[in-house]
Amino acid sequence: MSIKSCVMNRCSAAVLLAAALALLASGAGTHPRAGHPGHACVLAPGELTVDDLPAGSSATRCGAVGRLVTHGGAGLTVPEPGTEVSVDSLTADGSSRGFTLAVAADGTVSYGYDDGEDGGTGGHPADGEGDRSHAGARHRPSPKGARPPRLTGSRADAPAPCADTAYSVADRKEYGTYEWFIGDGPQPGDLPRRQVRQAFEDGITAIIRGRNACGLADTISARARFLAATGHEAGIDQMARCTFRDGMNVWDAGDLSSDSVATTCSWSRPVSRGPDRLIEADVRFNIHDYTFTDDPTEACEDAYDIRSVATHEAGHVFGLGHVGQGHENLTMFPSSFSCSTTARTLGKGDVLGLRSIY
Repeated sequence: MSIKSCVMNRCSAAVLLAAALALLASGAGTHPRAGHPGHACVLAPGELTVDDLPAGSSATRCGAVGRLVTHGGAGLTVPEPGTEVSVDSLTADGSSRGFTLAVAADGTVSYGYDDGEDGGTGGHPADGEGDRSHAGARHRPSPKGARPPRLTGSRADAPAPCADTAYSVADRKEYGTYEWFIGDGPQPGDLPRRQVRQAFEDGITAIIRGRNACGLADTISARARFLAATGHEAGIDQMARCTFRDGMNVWDAGDLSSDSVATTCSWSRPVSRGPDRLIEADVRFNIHDYTFTDDPTEACEDAYDIRSVATHEAGHVFGLGHVGQGHENLTMFPSSFSCSTTARTLGKGDVLGLRSIY
């Protein structure tokens, strides 16, 4: 007898209890995780959150592929099965902002977060030394159109770049040659495309050659090659969220959320052994909210050095993550500081991180 019929027929309390226990044992009335067999997995229209599509759910059964998922102000478009997508933003206030979404070959969703303002460090030796950084508390972005406060931490309190061995790495690698394009639209600093392309290329070269002032030899095997200008755009929207990949590695400039000086979106796929294989990485500079220069001088006021920002973003392209507070003198600290060129040259931790990958 069902609970409903038992209630209508005024059964005893003992009978009611027995019927309820039988119902629970049968699994009726439970709510399987989204996307599991037997679950309708009806997603509401519009943007999704990680709570709408929790880790362990199925992107394919839920029809989530191609939908936007947000977390802590960062956003990613759910990729096809067997693909991972990551977003990393360089910010004005030095707060770390990163988010990763992976869809396994069977459609299962998993997430990774780097949204802390003061990530600590944990052991991750490379060449016998070095730390791997980890994220801390959630960062909330500034509203669109409102510039966030400038970073207030003192670089003088952080270790010198050649004394700091901290680094963070993502689980991806460029196994071949990173072939990239430059967008044909407006450029940072309103400079000629040729000059900006040289600045971008200089930043990429700093990463693949491990350029440093610490006396560390170049043992990094990464490679890159510029191809051409293109009408294609980076797969990044005006809120610094990863949209769709088009098979082209594009560096361009445009509008991003006001706390993002520049943003990198990376897509990768697993390999049988080793880090995931990079299949595309796009970079966009925020020329709507920030000023850029290729030659900071004493007269510089609140402008970002193109080559320093390019070096940081190229670090993400080739698998480096952000280091946290207390490591402000490393290139991969999440702010490259306005009117400064120091991030053009890698610190010891930056080099050790690259060596651990390549």
